[in-house]
Amino acid sequence: AGPAAARSSWGAFVGEREPRRPPRALRNARARSRQGAREAAAASSSSSSSSQRAARGRSTAPLDSYFQVGRTQRNSRILASTSGNSSDDTVVLSDSDSSSNSAVEAEEEEAESAGAIEEASVAVHVEVSSTTSMEPPGYNSDESEHPDTGSLATQQKKTTPLKRSSLAAPLVPSEEEESGDTCAICFEEWTNAGDHRLSALRCGHLFGYSCIERWLKGQAGKCPQCNKKAKRSDIVVLYARTLKALDTSEHEHMKSSLEKEQTLRRKAELESAQSRLQLQVLTDECSKLRQQVQELKALMARHNTSSSQQPSSSRSCFPGCLSPSPDQHKYHFERAFLVSQVGNCRVMAYCDPLSCLVVSQPSPQNTLIPGCGIKMMSAVNLKSSQYVPIHNKQIRGLAFSNRADGLLLSAALDHTLKLTSLTTNTVVQTYNAGRPIWSCCWCLDDTNYIYAGLVNGSVLVYDLRDTSAHVQELAPQKSRCPVVSLSYLPRMASASLPYGGLVSGTLEGACFWEQKANSSYRPHHLLLEPGGCIDLQTEATTRHCLATFRPNRSHNCLRCVVMELTSTPLADGADDVICSCRPVQTLTAGPTCKLLTKNAIFQSPEDDGSILVCAGDEASNSAMLWDAGSGSLLQKLSADLPVLDVCPYEVNRNSFLATLTEKMVKIYKWQ
Repeated sequence: AGPAAARSSWGAFVGEREPRRPPRALRNARARSRQGAREAAAASSSSSSSSQRAARGRSTAPLDSYFQVGRTQRNSRILASTSGNSSDDTVVLSDSDSSSNSAVEAEEEEAESAGAIEEASVAVHVEVSSTTSMEPPGYNSDESEHPDTGSLATQQKKTTPLKRSSLAAPLVPSEEEESGDTCAICFEEWTNAGDHRLSALRCGHLFGYSCIERWLKGQAGKCPQCNKKAKRSDIVVLYARTLKALDTSEHEHMKSSLEKEQTLRRKAELESAQSRLQLQVLTDECSKLRQQVQELKALMARHNTSSSQQPSSSRSCFPGCLSPSPDQHKYHFERAFLVSQVGNCRVMAYCDPLSCLVVSQPSPQNTLIPGCGIKMMSAVNLKSSQYVPIHNKQIRGLAFSNRADGLLLSAALDHTLKLTSLTTNTVVQTYNAGRPIWSCCWCLDDTNYIYAGLVNGSVLVYDLRDTSAHVQELAPQKSRCPVVSLSYLPRMASASLPYGGLVSGTLEGACFWEQKANSSYRPHHLLLEPGGCIDLQTEATTRHCLATFRPNRSHNCLRCVVMELTSTPLADGADDVICSCRPVQTLTAGPTCKLLTKNAIFQSPEDDGSILVCAGDEASNSAMLWDAGSGSLLQKLSADLPVLDVCPYEVNRNSFLATLTEKMVKIYKWQ
């Protein structure tokens, strides 16, 4: 739109009737004719008559005559070439050819579409005609076609040297080269003083001051070059003699290349650092895996050795042991997890809604993050996940409820009872008991209540809706030994013990806290052997419990006593009952028991109503599996260290058994 507007306003600016811009070929021809005229004047200075006539021709020739010559030049050149004239003949142009406007427009369009060769030819003819003297208006073409001999010789003398000088002259710079010192409106060179001094608009284009001032007066206030809005106040006079743009394209190209190379270098250095870090991490992980493989190889070697010796030794130590038949189901080793290199793992629990197994362990970065926490292991793909810090001291109890929110209840020796969300791996509630806590469990009849067994034998009852302190304390009746185990029996009308309550086990005995309707608890002391009770577990469906006793003077081996919980009413129709337990089976193991281990009593995966008992044996570093009904030893699951905890669970209708030592977890599958 900008160049078109400039061409349309050219005629109005210069005062012509036709608002058309001269083509490039005519402008170049005009410049070359000026230069040829100057050289012709210098060459013919010896002839005064010729110089006077040439000077008079140059002074009297108007600007329009050059435009008319350029417009009719093509026809003259065609006539000269078709008539057979030589290149040395003088071409005479008639002024009458410029009288018709239509012819001028046609010739002008032909001049614009002509090629570079035709433009050069036109320029040569214009130079030749301009160097000759301007003929009077009465001069016609007949005289040029039939000249006399003298005049022809004189004409050849005049034209030949001028034609040679014009051909030897340097070429005129193109429009792009002249754009640095030529006004885009009048195509004249601007000056550094006067009315036509160098000026610029806000858009950056350069013009002569008088030209751009008149342009903005007569136009709609737009730049002739870019057609942007402009006004007279936007004209800025530039005080410069010449304009020359320094070519810094190569410098800018090299600068951009340097910046690109520096960016690539920084990126490569960053990738190299990341690769080195990944290499270090993978190297450490590889060393850990190699160590774990060595430990597993040693463990498998010991397992093979113990398996070869198992039939004779088991028959001698356990007369009631029955060797399983080849087609009988049993637990098969599935996978082992190294939980902690330094040990001190203590307890574990299984979360059925999330299908994960959690194990207590000390912090792997004890110098940076001291304390203890848990490590979660997926029971679906048998892969371990991240460590979650929870307590400042050793964890002694872990428990899950039948809630679907995945809240973990943990008790530790740092006097705190905490609730941790496994979905966010954050502690959501903390209760301070004021004393070390040895055990904990959930109320299965109302999951708003939780229990904490203290070191002094007391049991604290907490309500999740009251975050300030415990709501009730169940004080011990006799001894004040630590509560080593807590388990809750839900209400079951058809059971031998239909009442729900809390079963607490201490080092001196056990107690069943019957829960009344008004949230009060009534204690029932369970008659056990005095002293040596290290663990008390229950089976909710059959109302059986498992009490584990250390070796003593009367018994030189570890004993696991299976008992049935029953209730007897005091009188006919009375609400008060007496809860008691009676032994139904005694299972024996090795002669050593120095640790407070946790065992398990659970229903058989065969779903035949039988009860299985699994307990750790320190003497053989293994887990013993019995049938509680017959008392027969079903399996002996070997381990590298004493088994501290046992946890049976079920995933996707498959039964598993997990055994825990202070460093490692082993998973066995029933099949």
